[in-house]
Amino acid sequence: MSDVETPAPKSSPPKSRTVGPDDPVPGVAHVVLVMSGKGGVGKSTTATNLALALARSGYRTGLLDADIYGPSIPTMLGVTGRPVSTDGKTIEPLERFGLKLMSIGFLLEDPKAAVIWRGPMLHGALQQFLKDVAWGDLDFLVLDLPPGTGDVALSLSQRLGVSGAVMVTTPQPVATDDVYKAVSMCRKVNIPILGIVENMSWFVDTAGVKHELFGKGGGQAVADFSEAPLLAQIPIDQSVREWGDKGTPVVQAAPDGAIGQAFMALAEAVVGVVSAKADEDGDAAPLIDRSGGGGGRRRLPVTK
Repeated sequence: MSDVETPAPKSSPPKSRTVGPDDPVPGVAHVVLVMSGKGGVGKSTTATNLALALARSGYRTGLLDADIYGPSIPTMLGVTGRPVSTDGKTIEPLERFGLKLMSIGFLLEDPKAAVIWRGPMLHGALQQFLKDVAWGDLDFLVLDLPPGTGDVALSLSQRLGVSGAVMVTTPQPVATDDVYKAVSMCRKVNIPILGIVENMSWFVDTAGVKHELFGKGGGQAVADFSEAPLLAQIPIDQSVREWGDKGTPVVQAAPDGAIGQAFMALAEAVVGVVSAKADEDGDAAPLIDRSGGGGGRRRLPVTK
């Protein structure tokens, strides 16, 4: 059961994406990928707080941890339960703070155990997390993607009508160099770029002095390259780390604080971009099948 009630949305949900006959989540109006191509830039923090901000804004929201090798959502949301199946066919997502949740971390007996799978097993797990989870009717399903430009993003582009991707970067070139590659990949597989989030943009010390520890301008450079808006600049703030480690992300713990409000503004910006895109074209990106037709299906454990 959810531990909060979802309020009425501040505005009507954006017009739904076009859902194809084989779409694994037909009841989901919009699928938003949070990705980067670079590790350590705060994708999971951004995805979690974005999803919570959408839920707090009144939208029916789910969060899927698509990072099979390094799941973070169980820790960041303080969830340790195990999904069950009431009918033996579909998996019931866990719920927390009004979010529907799924992660491979919920299915591991040992949270410190490594998931050592090749590409076909990874693809099969993602398919199950989409098709075999009872997501129901949602306004937004947010996916927290792993670093890189490989199997996960390709699998999603093959099978799912994606509304778009939110790219996360930090300001310095060592991050943006990889994010440019992720933007290029999205162009090749027809995943629209909704916008850019520049994380860890600056730090304000106790004297009120602003320090740009990782330089500046990287987020805007990626936005210019991707021809998409810079949606938000999120400062470094110790409370983000502290609350995330405690399992209550900052948007839930301190929604009226400066950082909480920054993520709420990000959610509002994402809704605006998705709405504008839906009104502009109304068509989902084409589905591209690069599966090669091989490989069997490996099912994940389900507790009845």
